[in-house]
Amino acid sequence: MLHDRDTELAAVRRALCDADGGRSSHLLLTGPFGIGRSALLRALPGRADGLRVRVLRADAAPMEQDFAFGVVRQLFDSLLTVLPADARERWLARAGAARTVLDDHVLGAQDPAGAGPAATVLADLRRLLAELSADTPLLLLVDDLQWADGPSLRWLAHLTARLEGLRVVVVCTLRDGDEGSWHPLVREVADTARELRLTALSPTATRALVRDRFTDPAHPDTAEADPARAQATADAEFADAEFADAEFAEAEFADACHRAAAGNPLFLVSLLDVLAASTARPTAAHAETARTLRPGRLRDRIVTCLRTQSTPVRDLAAAIATLGEPGDTAPAGRLAGLDPVGCAAALRALHHLGLLPDPHRAAFVHPVVRDAVEASMSAGERQRRHEGAAAVLYDAGRPAEEVAAQLMAVAASRHPWSGAVLRGAADTALRRGEAVLAARYLRRALLDVPDGDPERARLLVELAVAERPFDRAACERHIAQAIPLLATARERAAAALQLPANFLRAASPASAALLRRVAGELGDPDTLDGAAREAALRLEARLRHADCRDPARLADSIGRLGVMEPAVCSRGERELLAVLLHAATLGAGRPAGELAGLAERILEREPATVRSPHSVVPLLVTTLVGADAPGALESWLSAGERGRHPAGPAEDSAPGHAEQALVHLARGRLGLAREHAERARLRAEAGGPEGDGLATAALAAVALAARDLPLGTKVLADADRRWPTGAAPAAMLGLLRARQQAHRGDPSAALDTVLACGRELESAGWRNPVLFPWRPWAVGLARQLGDAFAARALITEELARAEAWGAPVALGRALRLQAALAGGARAVDLLRESVEVLRRSADELERARALRDLGRRLGGGAEAAAVRREAARLAAACGAGWSDDRPATAPGRESGVPVDVVLTPSERRVADLVGHGLTNQEIAAELRVSARAVEKHLTNSYRKLGISGRRELVTVLCEAEPTVRV
Repeated sequence: MLHDRDTELAAVRRALCDADGGRSSHLLLTGPFGIGRSALLRALPGRADGLRVRVLRADAAPMEQDFAFGVVRQLFDSLLTVLPADARERWLARAGAARTVLDDHVLGAQDPAGAGPAATVLADLRRLLAELSADTPLLLLVDDLQWADGPSLRWLAHLTARLEGLRVVVVCTLRDGDEGSWHPLVREVADTARELRLTALSPTATRALVRDRFTDPAHPDTAEADPARAQATADAEFADAEFADAEFAEAEFADACHRAAAGNPLFLVSLLDVLAASTARPTAAHAETARTLRPGRLRDRIVTCLRTQSTPVRDLAAAIATLGEPGDTAPAGRLAGLDPVGCAAALRALHHLGLLPDPHRAAFVHPVVRDAVEASMSAGERQRRHEGAAAVLYDAGRPAEEVAAQLMAVAASRHPWSGAVLRGAADTALRRGEAVLAARYLRRALLDVPDGDPERARLLVELAVAERPFDRAACERHIAQAIPLLATARERAAAALQLPANFLRAASPASAALLRRVAGELGDPDTLDGAAREAALRLEARLRHADCRDPARLADSIGRLGVMEPAVCSRGERELLAVLLHAATLGAGRPAGELAGLAERILEREPATVRSPHSVVPLLVTTLVGADAPGALESWLSAGERGRHPAGPAEDSAPGHAEQALVHLARGRLGLAREHAERARLRAEAGGPEGDGLATAALAAVALAARDLPLGTKVLADADRRWPTGAAPAAMLGLLRARQQAHRGDPSAALDTVLACGRELESAGWRNPVLFPWRPWAVGLARQLGDAFAARALITEELARAEAWGAPVALGRALRLQAALAGGARAVDLLRESVEVLRRSADELERARALRDLGRRLGGGAEAAAVRREAARLAAACGAGWSDDRPATAPGRESGVPVDVVLTPSERRVADLVGHGLTNQEIAAELRVSARAVEKHLTNSYRKLGISGRRELVTVLCEAEPTVRV
């Protein structure tokens, strides 16, 4: 069905009516590529509306331009082919000189290269038309006049100049912008015609065409005996209740199609054909698809169109496609080898063809045009054009990335500046945070550098730096390839320091071996000075950090800290000191206060607003959190956040959020710690392995401290799917797994898991009681199993470690747990001592726990009430939410007796599920028991604990759990 063509159809009908009355007409349908000239021409015979008309049709083609009178033969063949042989012979006998054109046997004797048809041939052909039109008007249709052969054009020019006395309507089509449309004979024919210029479809016509394409009147649900009713039903079905908002969906989709096709019928129909193959009814969701669709059949049609154009037009189209539709016509003209006048002419031709919306801008009307231009070029031609485009852009002083985009499409460049341009583009991409793109530029630059060139080593190092955030293996491989090509030990050391062995993840064995070899070549830092000493210090820091799980190397690092003069002036000095502090913190080899002071000195020299890939802050977090001195670190992190993002909160890195989580956890702020830990995990999953272990350790510590079983389950599932590296995450995951085992009612297995974690940590020399509090967990599980001797032995070891380390939180917690085992007045004394120690600690939650236990031991009285109120206030501030109006000791259990001793294992499992918000029915389904059994267990638990309901049960469970913190 034709849309927006009523004017042209009416003009042809009037011409046919006039021809019936003896007045002939010549009409010319013009317009750009795809505007619908041929479709309209094909539709004309069916629009005669009752008029008796004989139709003669011919389609010109580029491949038949050398075939003399080819178009004329097509016109008359439509008549001759339907006549019997004897009638055709009689008709040809009257043709006179025209028989040399129409008779196959005579045609072979003609010389197509002759001077042209004789006047008698042209006159006899006109006479034949006059005879044919005497009884019935003729409609002569000639498609693509610009491709007609010369003799046929001469005859058409002869005919259209002598239409008087005939009953003929001649309708030709002529495509704008085609080189053949300016041929003198074509212009001679066109100048005698009335031009009917076809325009782009209106939005209303586009919507009607969309309705026609996606509504099937023959559908069984819409077909009816009355065709008019069937069409009306089909139109209504297009906007039925299947759309959430039918009218809006239809309008949005049709408007998107109209914008994508720019009203061009061929473009529009091609889009709709592809969409119709994938959906029966378009919705608003298909609007975006319509905007980006690139139909293959449309591309092939455009390729055919381009092949018929002149060389300057094809070259300019190829230049525009190669440059990525730059808009600016000057570089496109230079790449096509055209002067300004020739470039302007080629632009006008492409605009008239309908491939450029603006003759003054080098941009195609639709992306499929660029696809077609690229498809029309061979692989070698594309290479040559991209090479030329790079030179044009380079000479014009365009940004490095624009030039590099062209070089990326070339296998090897002959330009001497290609390497510098690609390196500049990589640097720009890295500054923008696009490391993958930077690596692509540098890999391409390597193709232009011979193997023995010293420039290759520098390129390999730059490539490794770009690959470090997302491909550690490739980074290590390229550094290893670069080092043998570097001339001096200093250069090799500088390259080795680019290995992905930062202070978030220890070096791999291959990186460590390479670092050790380069460090050996460079020499002892104490014997060097200047840049060499700086490089040696940094290499030593990397190596000591890589060996932190070796107990002998860990002890050596602690000894090195004891004999060296701490200095923080240079980057190398700060890195080495931070690594030694980290080692001493893990092994608890020096007093906590001493290490915290040195860490704060380093922190003062570290810029808060810029985080280097080799920042020592993760090491300082370990030291200051492990020493129970997070104050300076909290201020530094807050200042860095404000400096990097002064306008408000920002999307920070996984390490940054993990560090914030650990600091908040050291303060006892469970809510903030969980928020930052979950953000860290999300950033780590989105951004690769960097900071993954720290994020996992932080989230596991939060899950343990908050007794959040669902969170713990999620952390363990994530770890099974994406196992983080590092001993600290492994230790925390082990404790979390033990917590899950205890919840499932298997305290024996849980204790075995905790003790295994402890043995692993002890074998590595990691003895810090704050960072790795596995003994408090083991104490609770041993008490649950009734092994008082093991519990006392463990708490005695923990207390000795805490006193040696000197961090208030570790010592206060050990005293509190020892009080739980002591009982009586001894317990009160230990708890008073614990509270006093914890008043020097940053951990308010641990202090609240000690105050809570002390309040319960004191029983009644003003002092007990005041202590309980302080505990409740601190717990509320930390997000623990304890109540201070409950009796100090539940009637069902002796003061200080653990909940696990009072409740049976089954009662404790039910109570734990209540603590996680499950209903009685959900608990019954989880444990595969009846709801009545759950109610019975809860009733017994309430009686034993001296409480009245679920709310108080949750509070008791929260208070009974020991704090675990990284």
